[in-house]
Amino acid sequence: MLLGQMSEEPIARHRTALKRPQFSRPIRIALQESLIDEKTTVLDYGCGQGDDVRELRGKGISSTGWDPFYSPLEKLASSDVVNLGYVVNVIEDANERARTLQDAWSYAKKILIVSARLTADCDYESEPTYADGYVTRLGTFQKLFEQHELRQWIETTLGESGVAAAPGVFYVFRDQNSKYAYVSGRLRRRATIPRQTRSDEIFEVYKQSFDVLIEFFLSRGRLPVEQELPSIAPLCEEVGSVRRAFAIVRRVTGATKWQQVSTERAQDLLVYLALARFSRRPKYSALPLSLQLDLRAFFSSYKRACQLADTLLFSAGDHKMLEKACRSSSVGKLTPTALYVHQTALEALDPILRVYEGCARALVGAVEQANIIKLHFAEPIVSYLSYPNFERDPHPSLATSVFVHLQTFKMRFRQYTNSENPPILHRKELFVRSDDPLRVKYERLTRQEEAKGLYAFPSEIGSRTGWEKALEAKQLCFRGHRLVSRKIA
Repeated sequence: MLLGQMSEEPIARHRTALKRPQFSRPIRIALQESLIDEKTTVLDYGCGQGDDVRELRGKGISSTGWDPFYSPLEKLASSDVVNLGYVVNVIEDANERARTLQDAWSYAKKILIVSARLTADCDYESEPTYADGYVTRLGTFQKLFEQHELRQWIETTLGESGVAAAPGVFYVFRDQNSKYAYVSGRLRRRATIPRQTRSDEIFEVYKQSFDVLIEFFLSRGRLPVEQELPSIAPLCEEVGSVRRAFAIVRRVTGATKWQQVSTERAQDLLVYLALARFSRRPKYSALPLSLQLDLRAFFSSYKRACQLADTLLFSAGDHKMLEKACRSSSVGKLTPTALYVHQTALEALDPILRVYEGCARALVGAVEQANIIKLHFAEPIVSYLSYPNFERDPHPSLATSVFVHLQTFKMRFRQYTNSENPPILHRKELFVRSDDPLRVKYERLTRQEEAKGLYAFPSEIGSRTGWEKALEAKQLCFRGHRLVSRKIA
């Protein structure tokens, strides 16, 4: 195996394999996204000390691991998912690095997970250079990638485009239908079931079938064709057709919500098609049947849908239209140069803003722990901000930020956890949706703070130190999301 040719090498690759008390980041993300489950076979190619393999087996998932130093005799076999976790960046020979990626891909039946360390994560500039990377103090090699560089290298080496799962992590799908279904599914918002407002005898008798029909419509925004939901055939025979069955649903739950679901699903599809331009928009015939039917239902033709998606994509790149969309947004906190929104409110944004954020997400994937997204409109930048304990802390402090420039494709990471005076949030209700269950509590606190004059000098309270001084001057503190006198506390 190419990855094992290192006995005479000056670089000690095996020293990069550290013990982990939990899943590695790529495996953890794949589990969260249900790409790995009990029905999946997993090969950890370059498994190091085998921590992921042991953890997966502990969850009842069939997993094997091979490593040229720790498990060189382990038999290699094709598996549904192959994980190439932080392997390519420790190989100092560029040709061997590429061949290792190809070798791992040859074992993947469904998905190859490729991860590597990024320049935004590390600072090796003070270390001695070697080949196209650095030699660390441990005597190991590190080739650091830019996010877009890693994507391009994967595509050039394999002839397949990867999907960004997270910074430094890409999925390469063997089946293009699975790829398109995965990407479109990430952009589909979650709708809630309307409350039943009227009783209906047929609805009660066939409630299980009606529930299946309702769930389908909430997911896709349209009625199913016969082969998509064979389980509701008895219901359709009873009432005459699937349209008549859904007419009963509308009568029982009200008609207003269902048109909104269809409108939102059509918008989701346009966002998906707009972003698909970045990885070569698929031919209509290559799309999964469910997506073909969606497009036909909402836009009559694929050509028409692509034209609308292109208009949307170009709008997201128009500075004036982007700023207008930010300033007119019904959700989010607006500043002179940006709109801030909570991650749960992203799907409530105007489609232009969803595409704008989607461009950054297509580049870096999902940024873990990021719960506030900053959409800059003065510059083509999206920032992903982590404010731990957003729900519990009345004024959470910024822990980390990931800055993504949409023209240069540069990504920058910044840590605030050790800062004595990090930025903090105020007016949390502005970041979330109007129907967020915690919004009332946030609004009540803001009214208290306004009444006490704490916002009189906004330029002085944006960081923890300034805010604490303002509270101390008025002898106030917090009890949960309530402002109280320090004397009472």
